[in-house]
Amino acid sequence: MAQSASLKQILRRCSSLGRRQQDVGVPRGHFPVYVGESRCRFIVPIACLEHPQFLVLLRMAEEEFGFDHDAAITLPCDEAFFEALLASLTLR
Repeated sequence: MAQSASLKQILRRCSSLGRRQQDVGVPRGHFPVYVGESRCRFIVPIACLEHPQFLVLLRMAEEEFGFDHDAAITLPCDEAFFEALLASLTLR
C-alpha cells in the first residue's frame, strides 16, 4: 500500500513538472530530469513513467534526494547509463 502511494506521488510530481516548465523549452507531455555528477539535463517523455526500469530510478532519486523542491528531479545514475535506458524505452 505504501509503495502505491509513493508511486502516485512520483507520477504527480513528474507530470506537474512538465506543466510548470512549459516556458523554458519543455514540450507538452515531457518533464526535465538532471543526470550524473555534471547534472546533465534531459527532457523525458511522460510515457517513460510506465516502464519499471525508469520507476526504479525515480524511487532511488526519492530516497537519495527527496521530492520536496520545485526543481527538476535529479536521477542517481551516470549519463551513459541513462542515455542507454532512455534509448531503449523510447524505441518500444
